[in-house]
Amino acid sequence: MNQQHRAADSWRGKRALITGVCGTVGKELLMQLSTLGLDEIIGIDNNESEIFFLTETFRGNPSVRLYLGDIRDPEKLMRKMDGIDVVLHSAALKHVILCEQSPRDAIQTNILGVQNVIDAAQKNRVGRVLFTSSDKAVNPTNVMGTSKLMGERLMTAAHSLSRKGGPLFASTRFGNVLGSRGSVIPLFRKQIEAGKPVTLTHPEMTRFIMTLGEAVRLVIDSVFLARGGEVFVTKMPVVKIRDLAEVMVETLAPNGNVPIEIIGPKAGEKLYEELMNDEETRRTIELDRYFSVLPAFKSVYENIDYTYPEPHGAPGVTNAYNSSNEAAMTKAALKDYLIANRLLETGE
Repeated sequence: MNQQHRAADSWRGKRALITGVCGTVGKELLMQLSTLGLDEIIGIDNNESEIFFLTETFRGNPSVRLYLGDIRDPEKLMRKMDGIDVVLHSAALKHVILCEQSPRDAIQTNILGVQNVIDAAQKNRVGRVLFTSSDKAVNPTNVMGTSKLMGERLMTAAHSLSRKGGPLFASTRFGNVLGSRGSVIPLFRKQIEAGKPVTLTHPEMTRFIMTLGEAVRLVIDSVFLARGGEVFVTKMPVVKIRDLAEVMVETLAPNGNVPIEIIGPKAGEKLYEELMNDEETRRTIELDRYFSVLPAFKSVYENIDYTYPEPHGAPGVTNAYNSSNEAAMTKAALKDYLIANRLLETGE
């Protein structure tokens, strides 16, 4: 039985809660989980209009129930987690500049909100909780990244302090989701369609990439792979952002009248993307589709066996996992990838 079928069997008959269900990741989580035979899927979000429209989309699915709610509200989380087996926590403030300008809000949502999720899960004896983190949590240079790193630490600490039979807490960390709201592809596409210069911050900038469907599929699969407290790092292909801009111009503006303008890196922006740092390498296990970064501190109440149901070695990998260490896709391969995944089409 392959991994995808095993994952589907693990979810059948379960009751799940998705926070941030109207976000890019949360909505795709809902879409994919709705096909796996769960008894109930509860989604909460603080976006009233989006909850309304998403409810209309799933009106014919009796297992899906969507509610207004905010992870800053611990009482709402307590009520909605009653009887839940799995929590997928994707609600967050994710824009670097906005978090930098409003650090109090970043703390309330990305740190205190995570603790609220943990508290509610423990109170309701939820089976598993998976936190969706970000590449920006690795060696953070801004408020947003620092808050996401603290979220990871809270999840790991929660599992370390859980007594036997308590919830299993883990995190998953991935990079750029191509085509998602606020990502570079919609920006480049709008600039090209308007005949404006494509704005490139630095010609040597590299990034990990993945489609939304791929990213969420791996999140769903990793829920039942987790042993507790670890951070799963999704393996992803690498692109040079200049190659991405050039491929998009060549494909969407074949007459070549759209220039590429170098505008310089934004404040706090790295030239490469990090998904695992040097310190984490010595306690990392490499799996087929992931790296599993084990906790730096041992669990207080139990000895956890980090043995996974697929081939792997002892903890320790050679290199930090960042986009400057990995070979980038060729422009031809990148073009095929964009077309195959319909990422150059209009709309999100």
